[in-house]
Amino acid sequence: MPASDGRAEPGGLPRLPVTFRPIRTRIVLMALGACVFTVLTVVAVLLPATGGAPWGTGDRIAFVASGLLVWAVLGLLARPRAVADRDGLTVVNLTTRRRLAWAQIIKVSLRPGDPWVSLDLHDGTTLAVMAIQPGVDSRRALADARALRALADAYGTAGSGD
Repeated sequence: MPASDGRAEPGGLPRLPVTFRPIRTRIVLMALGACVFTVLTVVAVLLPATGGAPWGTGDRIAFVASGLLVWAVLGLLARPRAVADRDGLTVVNLTTRRRLAWAQIIKVSLRPGDPWVSLDLHDGTTLAVMAIQPGVDSRRALADARALRALADAYGTAGSGD
């Protein structure tokens, strides 16, 4: 089920609003970011201030800033989510956010080998939904893709997808 409480409305649809996101990926990325930041901060504190190759305050700040930068990039990679409500779907990918009405979604598909769900839109374009990724948990991704497809079918003018 999606990352909500798992309850369903009559007809088998997920209870709205519902958020789809790759929880395991997010946990791993944020934990890794925290570890890198912590290690680089400890290294910055333990660098020798005297001796043959002293490390200055600027060097220490650079270590901590590097840790923050790594954490920020991993946070960006952990950002994807899709939030469905009665009015439509908000798709948040790495650097973009797009709000769609249900009627704009023609087809929801997740074919074997796809890295994430894709939406065929009424204007002829395709939009990636990076929030539903089969790479880590394919069963959950399939369930989420089916739930999103059912929502698009129920609330919009979408046809069923692959």
